[in-house]
This record gives sequence, C-alpha cells and structure tokens, in this order.
Amino acid sequence: MTPTLYQTLLGAAFFRLPDSLRAMHSAGGHTRYVGRVSLTRGRGLLSRLCGRVAGLPKAMDDAPATVEIDCGPNGEVWRRDFGGRPMQSRLWHHDGQLRERLGGVQLHFLLHTHDGTIYWNVVGARLFGVLPMPVALFRRVRCEEREIEGIYRFQVEARMPLAGSVVRYSGWLRPEADIAPLAADMDDPDAAASAPGATPTRSSRPSSIMGGPFFRSAT
Repeated sequence: MTPTLYQTLLGAAFFRLPDSLRAMHSAGGHTRYVGRVSLTRGRGLLSRLCGRVAGLPKAMDDAPATVEIDCGPNGEVWRRDFGGRPMQSRLWHHDGQLRERLGGVQLHFLLHTHDGTIYWNVVGARLFGVLPMPVALFRRVRCEEREIEGIYRFQVEARMPLAGSVVRYSGWLRPEADIAPLAADMDDPDAAASAPGATPTRSSRPSSIMGGPFFRSAT
C-alpha cells in the first residue's frame, strides 16, 4: 500500500499518534468530516489584505464545519466549508516538507510530533507560487492537530509583522460516516443531534472548543 501524505512526512512517528489523527490522515480517496469551528480575523487594513490574498473566510463563532479531503498520488485537496464560506487548499510533499497552497500563498512546513500532537513549522513561503517571501514574516504562524476527549481537534493562528493578527481558528471534526447512521435511525431531529456522535450542534458539541490555551510547547 502506498503511504499517505502524512505517513510519508512523519514516518514511524505517525503510527504513535492518537487514533483520531491516524484515521484522519490514513484514509485514501474521498473522505468527509463534519464538526464546528470558531474563527476570528484581524481588523487592520494590512491584516485584511493578507486575509484576502489567502482567501480566508469571514469571522464566525461556533459555526458548522465541513471538510472534504480528496487524496491522490500528487497530494491532497482539502475543501473546507466554515459556516457556509469555502476555503480550499492543496497539500503535497517535496524534499521532506509539507507544502500548502492557500489562495495566492504557498507555505512550506516541516512537521513533527510531540506528546500526540502534530506541529506545523513554517520554513518557507512563496507568493503565487513564484515570488519567494522572507520566512521571518511567518514565524508566528502556528498550526496544531491533536486529540482531546477522543475527538480530532485543530487550531491555526497567523500573526505577521506590521499586520498583527491575521486569523485564528479552531474547532473539531468527526467522520461524517460515523454520524449519519445515528441521525438516520432517529425520528426526533433534536434527539439525533444530541446523541453521542451525532451531527454536532451548539448544545451537543464537545467541551472547550475555544476554552483554555490550545497551543502548547513542543519541547
């Protein structure tokens, strides 16, 4: 079996990750996840311009999230829908790095794991895939994936010199395949939404979507 993108980049460390992270990054073909997300955007002019170049959605609080992932031999395409607003990126590996194209920005990451968490560290960037950009501009871009209470969680934060905060978003996801059968078997939509593993709502979401500091030291 051909290794997946994350298996290739993380090697043996991948197989020591928590179940939800391994499941997320082991699937091939097409997969779909649902959950909730909260997102804040910077308000300054330069911050808004950076967000526009990257194709970031507008701010939202505890909104429904859908992520569809298409895996192929040339990498992965992630189609996110946060509160009805799309955000798509393409991911692939090159020279041991994870590369992501988001809007007009291409970021180069080194991935590593610590204590069950995947950390993304920016080591390069290009504008429109052509113009090299100083990596120092992206030193405060922080991306993490981890499992909390058995559920896949994510958080991304980007701050840049002069622009300040550009975006911060966090949330959680579950495979839609695990949720749909529960909802289909229940006549009461409210009961289905509240059942363990059912389509998440504000009242039934896992605790602490934004509670407490998400980022932790990887030392």
